[in-house]
Amino acid sequence: MADTEPMLVPAAGGEKRACPALEEEEVDHNTKRPRVQKEEKNGGPSHKLPQDEGEEPEGEETETLEEDGEGEGLGSGEAFAEMMKHGLTELDVGILKFVSEHKGFSGILKERYSDFVVHEINREGKTVLLDDLSVPEEAEEAPVEQPESQVFTEEQKQQLEQLQLFKNKEDNVSIEVADDTKEKRTLVHKAVKTLYPGLETKTEEREGKKFIVAYHAAGQKALAAPRKHSWPKSRGAFCHFVLYKENRDTMEAINVLSKFLRMRPNVFSYMGTKDKRAITVQEIAVLKITAERLSHLNKCLNNFKLGNFCYKKHPLKLGELQGNHFTVVIRNITGTEEQVQQAMSSLRETGFINYYGMQRFGTTAVPTHQVGKAILQDNWKEVIDLILKPRPGAEKGYLVKCREEWAQSQDPEAALQKLPVKRCVEGQLLRGLSMYGKKNIITAFAMIPRNNRLMYIHSYQSFMWNTMVSRRIEAFGLKAVEGDLVLRGGTAFVLSAAEAETHSIQDVVMPLPGFDVIYPTHHVGKGYREMLSADNLDIDNMRHRVRDYSLAGAYRRILIKPSDVSWEVINYEDPRVSLIHTDVEKLEDQPPPVFNKEGKYRALRMEFSLPPSTYATMAIREVLKMDTSIKNQTQLNTTWLN
Repeated sequence: MADTEPMLVPAAGGEKRACPALEEEEVDHNTKRPRVQKEEKNGGPSHKLPQDEGEEPEGEETETLEEDGEGEGLGSGEAFAEMMKHGLTELDVGILKFVSEHKGFSGILKERYSDFVVHEINREGKTVLLDDLSVPEEAEEAPVEQPESQVFTEEQKQQLEQLQLFKNKEDNVSIEVADDTKEKRTLVHKAVKTLYPGLETKTEEREGKKFIVAYHAAGQKALAAPRKHSWPKSRGAFCHFVLYKENRDTMEAINVLSKFLRMRPNVFSYMGTKDKRAITVQEIAVLKITAERLSHLNKCLNNFKLGNFCYKKHPLKLGELQGNHFTVVIRNITGTEEQVQQAMSSLRETGFINYYGMQRFGTTAVPTHQVGKAILQDNWKEVIDLILKPRPGAEKGYLVKCREEWAQSQDPEAALQKLPVKRCVEGQLLRGLSMYGKKNIITAFAMIPRNNRLMYIHSYQSFMWNTMVSRRIEAFGLKAVEGDLVLRGGTAFVLSAAEAETHSIQDVVMPLPGFDVIYPTHHVGKGYREMLSADNLDIDNMRHRVRDYSLAGAYRRILIKPSDVSWEVINYEDPRVSLIHTDVEKLEDQPPPVFNKEGKYRALRMEFSLPPSTYATMAIREVLKMDTSIKNQTQLNTTWLN
């Protein structure tokens, strides 16, 4: 999460850099939740299952249709604004409190995707930068004389090499086996296949003599790459590189790279997924693809850039990163210099409430946590209804028709025919209902990728956590109290009155509900039971009859203090001009932005670093003291543009 959030505000003027012919599908990606807050490793996606900021857990490919503010039926800012009239606000998802005392001010977040730049912080604590596009030089390996090569004469080697390169007019090479033993024939067979990839062998008998015949098994396609493409043993099996991307999420980028390289997406690995509406820089590893081959992609991919290539023996793993560094521009601010100083000083010194951000809950009139609640209640008819029923607000035309068809006929096949692409959540669910029938809803629902399904219930947990933390701040403020929870070595303990005196709010955690957590013992902790009971859920029985939907729970820190905090207020004249000097612009020796001190607009440019399980927009919320929901930001932007 510690990355970019989908503050999908229509941009004033067209964004720079598009990549024609690369209009790939949107994808969802989520992950299992490890315990003790690792479970929030980068937030999580939405129906477009709610995305986290910049770093989302991995998930399976799923085209997401309903959250995108573009396309049929949503081609204009007005249409998107109309849809967001029915969207969620922070109050709807339990985001209620602030920790600072300063007076808030307004501003526009992500007016342009280039206003939100994210650099990954790797496991060594180094900020990942794209600053080198060169292909690394490698020391050539001295050829090792292989025992198999001694099997052939120099003439036979020449004939086999010509055959391998399709320069042999006979289309085969026959090698007489003078010493006719099984061991000798096996050695020849093995030597041909080892030394001359693409060739096959067979044994033939002619006039009482045995011959090994080498030939091409599958014509010219068998010669994908002879010896020169073999992978050197001294080279690490994984090519690590820095991926710079603009206005594309990580899974979308991986899918594009996979298609150009003609590889499966699963040959790529990464430490966290980054949000779409931003410029993001992160490390990627790919199995046995050369830096040279990857470098060639820079010639045809306009909104991606690959560089800083090196070879290593290991892939990357989700969650290995230490966090993300953000450079954010908030445009058209109303705050005075003093207000900005107070707000940013408070962020640096006190931090912000570690709420789950708005993208955790979706952006349409049907919040994902409501779907999660229905799953936990085992109310499968409600689950289907929430996902497929018509909903207020503008949507893509084919989704509207699909929902209308479902409402009228309850026929999954008829509704499915209204969707041009079947890999969205709605399409996968309808396909499941078509295959297994409406009496097997659980099986039909399982057609949605597992991680996407889990994000519904994780969204419900997040809603609970936000709500209970707001109550905790309201009741006890910013100090540790008796009955609070702290972690020691990953295990939660209840603070006594004396222990509370030696701890700060920075130490306190609150649980996400589940069968493997404990709860605070003060009255706010008891609110978990009351809230779950109100939703017809039993806090003492969080195991579900479907194992996937059993909630173990986890712990999450109440307060987060960013590091490397800096800021400046800048004036600008043209709202279409980028105010951040990107890695690619630096590589191309483009000059940094020049700020017009007399410009009629003011912007706050801030930088800070966050650990992986936190939302940058919640930090920005604390600065502005305003609602960061897309609904509110869209209204602000629409008002300003008009």
